[in-house]
Amino acid sequence: QVQLVESGGGLVRAGESLTLSCAVSGSTVPFNAMGWYRERPEGLRELVAVMKNDGSKKFGEVVEGRVFISGDSAKNAVSMQLDSVTPEDAALYTCNAEIPPFAGATWWNDRWGQGIQVTVSS
Repeated sequence: QVQLVESGGGLVRAGESLTLSCAVSGSTVPFNAMGWYRERPEGLRELVAVMKNDGSKKFGEVVEGRVFISGDSAKNAVSMQLDSVTPEDAALYTCNAEIPPFAGATWWNDRWGQGIQVTVSS
């Protein structure tokens, strides 16, 4: 069974960096895209950062300029770093991956992790 294994985060001090990692378990087929989204208390899910298997990256407008994402589609894993966190960055961060069912497939299954609750202390 394909699952996303998330790690990192938790409690972060304001002004410090948040680091989250995500890896695919149960599949060796390289992801089409993989990254992080977050849901703040208001309840809206927003993009944090995502990268595609061609190396291109996309960042959420709210965090652009202080977020970085790196990864390897062959290893099916990504890491995200968000710098200079503020209390507004407190949210449920969830990993997402688009994983083809087999090598060479032109479509993919959308997978979500369980999420990591991030709290920012002032």
